Amino acid sequence: MLAAITAVSQFHRSSLGVIAPELVRELSIGPQALGLAGGMFFVVLIAVQLPVGVMLDWIGPRRLVAGLTVIAVAGSLLTAAARSETGLIVARAVVGLGCAAYFMAAVLMCSRWFSGERLSTALSRVFALSQIGNLLAGWPLAALAGTAGWRAAFVIAAAVTAVTGVAFWLGIRQDRPDAAGEAPPMPESLGAVMRGVGEVLRAPGLAPVVAIQTVAYAVVSTVLGLWAGPYLHDVHGLDGGDRGLVLAAMTIAQVIGVLVCGPLDARFNTRKRIVLTGGSLTLLTLALLALWPRPPVAVAIALLVALCGVASYGVTIVAHGRSLFPDRLLGRGMTTLNLAQVVGASVMPVATGAVAAAFAGDTVDGGYPETAYRAMFAMIGVSLGAGLLLYARGPDAPPRPPGGRGAAAAR
Repeated sequence: MLAAITAVSQFHRSSLGVIAPELVRELSIGPQALGLAGGMFFVVLIAVQLPVGVMLDWIGPRRLVAGLTVIAVAGSLLTAAARSETGLIVARAVVGLGCAAYFMAAVLMCSRWFSGERLSTALSRVFALSQIGNLLAGWPLAALAGTAGWRAAFVIAAAVTAVTGVAFWLGIRQDRPDAAGEAPPMPESLGAVMRGVGEVLRAPGLAPVVAIQTVAYAVVSTVLGLWAGPYLHDVHGLDGGDRGLVLAAMTIAQVIGVLVCGPLDARFNTRKRIVLTGGSLTLLTLALLALWPRPPVAVAIALLVALCGVASYGVTIVAHGRSLFPDRLLGRGMTTLNLAQVVGASVMPVATGAVAAAFAGDTVDGGYPETAYRAMFAMIGVSLGAGLLLYARGPDAPPRPPGGRGAAAAR
């Protein structure tokens, strides 16, 4: 069920990418509006992260997720009904609010159920299965949009979201191993809430993790969720079906990468080196996309797929962040880290949209020239490089004491 709700969130996050050319044409929107619509999902997440963290600690993931699902369904229906760029942006904001607790519910429950050495592996399995959402936002969404229209596709997405929310409510009975039969904890006073937030912000080693968390997920969400489809259309002439297949391949590469990366911290007893290695490989891939003038379509596809594979170290960042907070502050601590993630994932689409707008005079048939996309890849790479440099200055957080036995990892 954790994978299912996260898959719903992944679908809604990524669903604009494959149908972006159709949205641009039908709604007559420009790149900045498209970037704003893509980022609005995350803008709303920024605004509600602190309340979500408090509510996760107060009433638990089960009740919060079920309640917000009603809003997510409404947002998907509003997307289907959008007739202008304003309508699309508002709809994305409503969807973002509805999905605000999905990802953090999965992180929080995994953190409570699995010990440090097993956490990354558990998270990797949940997030790998959740990539079904990204897969559905690729070729299946493109095929459905091509036959029934993209509006009908979002009506169906609303129905699936509703069914998933009901199943989560019925299928989840407790949110931590020792919670059977317990009443929810009593709400804290406002003063206690703010003192807890202060403790989280003073946690040693928080700043370097926040730095990489801000850009790591934003790289994949911006490329896969927003610009890969238009890039393949404008630069390489791929139609909706072919674009969907490439996006599906990118998502599969991400699934494989997450499953491979998840257990590595237990195997090598390091998190920092895994993140730095994955980040460096991602940076290399972005550099090739930015510096190679009009690569052959097969090479471009290979680089996009490779990007999603090597950029799958986010579960290790989450596990590193989990190690910074005590259990009583887990909801607020993890939502603080998620706040950094959604800030990056909301700002980067808008920033890349502004880069594309700088080439507006060179647009071709409603699309954008290859130089615009190369500039966007370069900007994304510079952002990731800055995050890696700041993260490299912080301490490691090995899942077990140095010299500890690796029997659990071997099992």
